Amino acid sequence: MIDLGKYAATVWLAYGVGLALLAGLIWQTVAANARARRALEEHDKNG
Repeated sequence: MIDLGKYAATVWLAYGVGLALLAGLIWQTVAANARARRALEEHDKNG
């Protein structure tokens, strides 16, 4: 493993924040897609 020295905590925190933000963006995209599909199906059903 790479020796990060005294900056290890900062680097790992940055990786964690970055991964959390990426996961949040992916979750938001999937949720928005599901909402759009439901709205489209409802629109198609009602004409």
